[in-house]
Amino acid sequence: MKKTSLITIITTFTVGFSSLLTVSSVNAESIQNIQSNIVSAQQQLSSLQAQRSEVEVQIQKNEQAIADNSAKIESTNVQIVEYQAEIDQLNSVISEIEERITARNETLKARAVSYQASGGQLSYFDVVFGSKSFGDFIDRVGVVATILDADREMIEAHEADRKEVQEKYKEVEQKLNDLNSMKVELEGMQAQIAEQKANNEALRAQLVNQENDSKAEISSLQEQKAELQRAAEAAITAVSVSPKSQTGTSKGTSVSSSNSIPVSNTAVSSGSISTVINAGNKYIGNSVYVFGGGRTASDIANGRFDCSGFVSWAFSQAGVRVGASTETLKNTGTPVSVNEMRPGDMVFFNTYKQDGHVGIYIGGGKFIGSQSSTGVAIANMSSGYWANTFNGRVMRVIH
Repeated sequence: MKKTSLITIITTFTVGFSSLLTVSSVNAESIQNIQSNIVSAQQQLSSLQAQRSEVEVQIQKNEQAIADNSAKIESTNVQIVEYQAEIDQLNSVISEIEERITARNETLKARAVSYQASGGQLSYFDVVFGSKSFGDFIDRVGVVATILDADREMIEAHEADRKEVQEKYKEVEQKLNDLNSMKVELEGMQAQIAEQKANNEALRAQLVNQENDSKAEISSLQEQKAELQRAAEAAITAVSVSPKSQTGTSKGTSVSSSNSIPVSNTAVSSGSISTVINAGNKYIGNSVYVFGGGRTASDIANGRFDCSGFVSWAFSQAGVRVGASTETLKNTGTPVSVNEMRPGDMVFFNTYKQDGHVGIYIGGGKFIGSQSSTGVAIANMSSGYWANTFNGRVMRVIH
């Protein structure tokens, strides 16, 4: 073999080997970068799946709350039917009483006509002192006394029936008012349940999109890695390789699950007030709105509250007992003006009815309460929906 040929072979081998090393080095670095991105994306996916698990628990609570609220609606419908049946029965009784009154009126008219025909005048004085003899006087006194006693009894019965009718009408009117109030409350509950359902569906949709994005990113990164690995294998197999440098880049998807709630920096006036306004913090993002909730140990343990139930429970944490309905709470404590309200005061809103919602003012134009769409949460009453529905009623329980 000629020396020149040997040198050429060695040179070719050296160049090829050097190129192979260069390609392998570049590919190795790119694969390492992509693998790092894959690990990061997988961590994001794991974090997202962990969040999904938490969200699924919350969704289950929401669905149970919706089921419970639906059961309450059915129960309310049954009560409405029962009230209506009772009202119909009362109307029937009233009709019977009115018939008796009408019949008695006719009897009294007939007796008056008969009395006038026999006694001449309706005047007791004329009948008695118009007698022609002592015997006639005695007879007339006896007749008039008998008629008057009978009429008196009839008139008394007549007035008693009239009074009963009036009382029955009042009872019917009260029942009708209760019925109308229940209907309004039912409509409010239905709206709240629809809002809960919409939020659940939006939450599920957001979760699905985030998972799909994360999975797509991982798939893309894995494909890039596979291509680089195939290129590296091809470079090793080939006798001579034209150096190619592939780099893999990916854009990480930023996933944020922050649900931080702004906390008022307004100073509270006492330890008791601080206890009241901070009691519900542990339920923020971990509770559901349930009509009638917050009145049992099970509900409280599982973060199931309605607005008044939550307010009652929050005050109980400071050893203060208040009612568990908006009707009771709006008359509890001392009224104060909006300009004078301070943390710990109860604030009321006209939602589906007058004073339909109640919360606890925490300062800075915010209040904490159990809202139908969020469960226990801090809301802004300085603008938006709560500003529009705030009715100016402020009640102070702790001074």
